[in-house]
Amino acid sequence: DETQLDHEAIRQAAASIHSAAKSLKASDVVVHFDGIPQNKKESAVYLQALTEGLILSNYTFDELKSKKKDAKEDKTETTFRLATKSTDAAMKKALHDGIILAETVNFSRRLGDMPANLMTPTILADSVVDAAKGTGLKVTVWDKARIKKEKMGGLLGVSMGSSQEPRFIIMEYKAAGTGTKAPIVYVGKGLTFDCGGISIKPSANMEEMKYDMCGGANVIGTMLAIAKLKLKAHVIGLVASSENMPGPAATKPGDVHTARNGKTFEVNNTDAEGRLVLADSLSYATELNPKMIVDAATLTGAMVVALGNIHTGFFTRNDAFAKQISKAADVSGEVTWRMPLVDHHTKDMKGTFADLSNISSGKGAGSATAAAFLEQFVGEGIPWAHFDIAGTGWAVGNRLPYCTRKGASGVMIRTFVELARQ
Repeated sequence: DETQLDHEAIRQAAASIHSAAKSLKASDVVVHFDGIPQNKKESAVYLQALTEGLILSNYTFDELKSKKKDAKEDKTETTFRLATKSTDAAMKKALHDGIILAETVNFSRRLGDMPANLMTPTILADSVVDAAKGTGLKVTVWDKARIKKEKMGGLLGVSMGSSQEPRFIIMEYKAAGTGTKAPIVYVGKGLTFDCGGISIKPSANMEEMKYDMCGGANVIGTMLAIAKLKLKAHVIGLVASSENMPGPAATKPGDVHTARNGKTFEVNNTDAEGRLVLADSLSYATELNPKMIVDAATLTGAMVVALGNIHTGFFTRNDAFAKQISKAADVSGEVTWRMPLVDHHTKDMKGTFADLSNISSGKGAGSATAAAFLEQFVGEGIPWAHFDIAGTGWAVGNRLPYCTRKGASGVMIRTFVELARQ
């Protein structure tokens, strides 16, 4: 139905084209573009969506499979050509932007899909340094000693049960002519593996906890895309990366740690660790006097219960900012849902022996109380939004045909880039 046609439908149609081409073992496919848009106004938007859909659909993660020389598997490489009579600059830019966006999403997906033994905090930080070369993105990495010196008690406390050192990754992109403009700061949770620590998780599906770094991976993708698109913006990305393991020095339930901004918290459940590494990251983000802070984290199982793997839930008390986010999500074709955050949630996070507890004293609303905890580390008056991608960070292929069935999705990168563009 043509009235239902929008750019997200085009993105998904591109996945069908890709799949048909692969099943036909076609080596060369021409997509006649001019018959798709109903009017010229949609052309550039649709061309970008088509480009994104084809490149996103082409992602596979099979580099860890041994390649047998005598394997009879199909090696056909498919070349897609987009044919259009149009030669205007907007179309060329749409193609260019679509390629960059989709390729950075695929880069972030690979970071998520890589198993935890091959994607430690150190490897993650090194991957960012390598990927940033030649993009204009400045990368600084703090090691364990520096993290300790910087009083990041949350990140340090979470990492103590692991033999892997934590890393704090700082990425900055500043376009010429942005002067002293306050930066937009993106913050990502980068837990390269989370077994829950002493409060250990059930073993069923625990292998999926290599995906606990998807918020961080997608902030990295966002920063790379902004730099490669050369957006006229001043943007900083922060990723706190660690493993959460039950080693002999691990944080114990009841332990009290101090975050960078001086607030103390009781760790009453060591599996509520994402909020502790984000506490330090948000404290540091606040010190940068930002225009706004956006964080992304695979934070709570409660979010999966609430919204499944369809919507990404986000929290903010700032109505104007919420409108801006919804607009950016519409432009990017990603599906979000604003969740409630009120003073009752904040009260539920008060500590008995410290300022805060890392789990709620009440029942239910696990995602909202987690957001209320994070809010304690954001400076007064700074527009802030928290995206809980626990349901949408991986295994969304049954909803979005351009995502792999079980792998990382790269969710929110397109929306976050659009926020910076706006």
